[in-house]
Amino acid sequence: ISRMTPSFLAFIGIALIVIVTPGPDTAVTTRNVFAGGMRGGIFTSLGVATGLSIWALAASAGITALLVASEPLFVALKIVGGAYLVYLGIQSLVSAFRAGDWKVLAQAGAARRRLGAGVAYRQGLISDLSNPKIAAFFTSLLPQFVPQQGATFADFAMLGITFAAITLVWLIFYSWMIATAGNLLARPRIRRALEAAMGAVLVALGIRLATDPR
Repeated sequence: ISRMTPSFLAFIGIALIVIVTPGPDTAVTTRNVFAGGMRGGIFTSLGVATGLSIWALAASAGITALLVASEPLFVALKIVGGAYLVYLGIQSLVSAFRAGDWKVLAQAGAARRRLGAGVAYRQGLISDLSNPKIAAFFTSLLPQFVPQQGATFADFAMLGITFAAITLVWLIFYSWMIATAGNLLARPRIRRALEAAMGAVLVALGIRLATDPR
């Protein structure tokens, strides 16, 4: 770590900017806070962080470079990832407009009963692992912050795991902000509108991921 200190600090700065910029992981976390409360947000965050850690280790081992270099694999994973985001978005839209949700959402604790911890974790994990742009991001970013000569697997892995850890802390804090917004989000009309909006955002992100060129 000592030989990487200046680069490591620069990496932290860039990581913070990238992490707080809203994207698919933020959208999925937001959706699951609406659907499962703070608990849903925490477990989604853990799933996202696990996915990032896997990508980080794969990038450190050079596996993601092979994925990025393979056009068919990269495109296939983009389509799968985009389809999964669209699927989650449609689920939110259906939930928002389903008959009877007005009363269900008005009941105390209803959100927490609608989304289990395991489901939230799995959704965070799958949405992250099915996004090949993270592989491309790690492949292009990490080499810029390791020693020019003698870089090891541990050097790359430390940066990637650090990125995942910062993401975890940010998403949990973000989940807390949404979950503690108070009575405003507890109102059925407001919650339905927000859930519908997040569903539309997820569908749009999914289509963009699947169709956007490299």
